[in-house]
Amino acid sequence: MTSPRLWAIVGATGTGKTELSLDLAERLAAAGREAEVVNADAMQLYRGMNIGTAKLPEAARRGIAHHLFDVLDVTDEAAVARYQPTARAVIGAIHARDHDAILVGGSGLYVSSVIYDFQFPPRDDALRADLERECDAHGVEPLIERLRDIAPNVAAAVDANNPRRVVRALEVALLGGDAQVTLPAAPKLWRANTRLIGTCADRATLVERLDRRVEQMWADGMLDEVRGLRSAGLERGRTASRAIGYAQALSQLRGEMRERQAIGEAQALTRRYARRQVSWFKRYEGVQWLDSTESAPRASEIPSIVP
Repeated sequence: MTSPRLWAIVGATGTGKTELSLDLAERLAAAGREAEVVNADAMQLYRGMNIGTAKLPEAARRGIAHHLFDVLDVTDEAAVARYQPTARAVIGAIHARDHDAILVGGSGLYVSSVIYDFQFPPRDDALRADLERECDAHGVEPLIERLRDIAPNVAAAVDANNPRRVVRALEVALLGGDAQVTLPAAPKLWRANTRLIGTCADRATLVERLDRRVEQMWADGMLDEVRGLRSAGLERGRTASRAIGYAQALSQLRGEMRERQAIGEAQALTRRYARRQVSWFKRYEGVQWLDSTESAPRASEIPSIVP
C-alpha cells in the first residue's frame, strides 16, 4: 500500500471542482483508499455564507468527511497566514489515519500556501490596527502615498480599491518585508506525494455559467441569507462583508443599489475573479487539466488513481 497522498483540485469558480472532489473520493474508496476533503476556499470558511459561496450542504457530501468549512464567524478576519498551519495540521491528521486528503478550492494563495513551501511576510497586529484606523479616518490614498515612498513597485501593483490589501502591503513594507507575495518561480512541494488536478472551461461557456450562477443565488434567497448574517455582524467583518455577492447584497438591502444593479455588479466581479484564478493556477506545473466545457469533469479521467 502506498503512503497517503495529497490531492489538490484547483481551477476557476464554476468549473466543477466540488463535484470532482466527491467523485474522486468515491473512486478512491472503491479502490480501497479512503479520502477526506479539505476546504481551500477562503469564503467557505465562514458560517452561514452558503448561497453566495456555492457551499456544498452537509446532506450532499455523500458521507465523505469534510474539513475547514464553517469554522469562522462573519466578524472574524480570514487570513492565509493563519489558514496555512491549520490546513496542514488537518491534512497531517488525515494522513495519520492512512487516508488521502483532497484539498479543494479556488483561492489561489490559500491553495499555494498548503501545497508549496510557502513563506509569508511578517505581521504586526498592533501596527495593522493603527493603519486600519488611519484608513477609516482619512481614506486609502494617504496610505498609498506612504507605500510609494517605501516600496514604489508594490504601490504600483496593489489594488487601490481594496483598502485591506493596501493596509497589509504597507504593514509589511514598514516591517521591512516583501509585500509582493507571489508563487515562487520554482516552487517546492510541501508533500512529495502530491497530485494536482485542474478544472477548466472555455471562456464563453464559463462566463455564461457564472452569470447564471449569480442570478440563481438571488433566486435562491441571497438577500434573506444576508439579512440573517447582518444580525450576526456581517457588516463589521472586514473580510466577509467584502465578499463578492455579499457586498452587493448588503448595498441592495441598504438601498444603495437596485437589485438589477447589485446582480450585475456581482456578475462582473465574479467574471474578473475567475480570470485571476485562471492566471494564478495556469502557473502551476504538473497539473492534469480536465475540461468541463461540455460535461462535468470525472475522476475516471484521472489516470492511476491508486498506484
